[in-house]
Amino acid sequence: MLRFLTAGESHGRSIVVVVEGVPAGLPFGAEDVVAELARRRLGYGRGPRMRFERDEVTLIGGLRHGRTLGSPVAIEIANTEWPKWTEEMDPGPGAPSRVLTQPRPGHADLAGMQKYGFADARDVLERASARETAARVAAGSLAKALLARLGIQVLSHVVALGGAWATGGRRPAPEDLARVDASEVRCFDPEAEVAMVAAIKGAAKEGDSLGGVAEVLAYGVPVGLGSHVHWDRKLDGQLAQALMSIQAVKGVEFGDGFDLAARRGSEGHDAIYWAPDRAEGSGGYERRTARAGGIEGGMSTGGLIVAKVAMKPLATLNRPVLETVDVATKEPALSFKERTDVTAVPAMGVVAETMTALVLASETLRKFGGDSLAELQRNRDGYLKALGEAPSVPPPL
Repeated sequence: MLRFLTAGESHGRSIVVVVEGVPAGLPFGAEDVVAELARRRLGYGRGPRMRFERDEVTLIGGLRHGRTLGSPVAIEIANTEWPKWTEEMDPGPGAPSRVLTQPRPGHADLAGMQKYGFADARDVLERASARETAARVAAGSLAKALLARLGIQVLSHVVALGGAWATGGRRPAPEDLARVDASEVRCFDPEAEVAMVAAIKGAAKEGDSLGGVAEVLAYGVPVGLGSHVHWDRKLDGQLAQALMSIQAVKGVEFGDGFDLAARRGSEGHDAIYWAPDRAEGSGGYERRTARAGGIEGGMSTGGLIVAKVAMKPLATLNRPVLETVDVATKEPALSFKERTDVTAVPAMGVVAETMTALVLASETLRKFGGDSLAELQRNRDGYLKALGEAPSVPPPL
C-alpha cells in the first residue's frame, strides 16, 4: 500500500511530503514534480501569488540516480515568499505582529480555534490553507509515474464553474490533456469556457468568489481493484474519502451519481458485452456506458472510472462582506481579508487527479504486490493473463 504524510504551513519555510510504499526501480525526478505543480497553478481567476510564486523542489531521500530505492521518498517544496514571513511564521519563541480575531465563515478558522484553544486564527488557517495541496500533488506525481508504467492514466477537466456548465459531449482522453490544460479554465468545451471566463470576470469585479465541478477520469484501470468483502476497502469509498479531503470540496459523485436516483433500474445500469478484442484489463467484458463510474460493488469493473468533484466558493473574499464575530471582543465584525483567488476550481481538478492517482496506486500495490517495479509488473501481467482463462470449478469435497 501507498501512504503519505504532509507537513508545513502556507507561509512557512516549506511544505514537505513523505511517501512510503513506492516500489524500487521507478524512474522519477524533480522535473516530474515540477511539471505537476505547474499544472496546479493553472486557471483563470487565480490570485497574484500564482503568477510570481515558483515551486522550488528538492528530493530529500528515497531516490538514487533517478530511480526509487523502495525506501520512503521525501520531497520538499520551498516557499519562495518565506523571507517576507520569517518573523510572522518563525517557529522559535516570539509573538506575531498581528493577531487575527475575526474568523471567516466557511473556513476552518473558528472551529480550529475552539478545538485547540487558539486566540489567533492564523494558527489554524496556515495549515488549513489549500497550499497544503502542493505536497499532495508532489506525492501524486509519484503515484502517476507508477500508474503510467502499468498503463493507467488519470486526468481531469472542469465541467461547471460559476453556474456555467459544459455540454455532455465526448469526454477528454489522455491524448487530450494538453488541450484541456491549454484552456483558461481547463474546460474541454470551448463554448462553456467562454461562459466560465465571463462568470469569473463578473465575480472579480464584485470582489466575490465562485465554485464549480471538476470531473476526474481514470483510463486503463483493470478489473478488481477494491473489495466487496471489506467496507473500508471499497474503491468508491476510498476515492470519496480522498476527494472529500480536498480543501473546499463539498460533494463527490461517481458516474451519473445523484441522477441515478430518479431513473428506473432498466435505465440506470451499465450493460455487459463480450468484446475480447477491445476490452483489455477486464477479461474481455465491456461496458459501453459509465453510469456507475466504472465501479460496482466497491470494485473497479475494468471500464472508465468517472468521478465528479464539487468545490464551494472560496471563503476568503476580496471584498469582505461575510458577517462574523470578533472572538476577542465578541462584537459583530466582518471576516478579515487575505490575498485570495476568485476561483480555484481548475487547480482543484489537478489536486483531484492527485488524490485519485494515490488511491489507485495504493490499491494496485495491495492487489498485485511487489518490492520492485519489475515484480509489480510481472504480477499484474500474470493477473491480466489469467482473466482471459476460464475459471476452474473446484471438485466436490
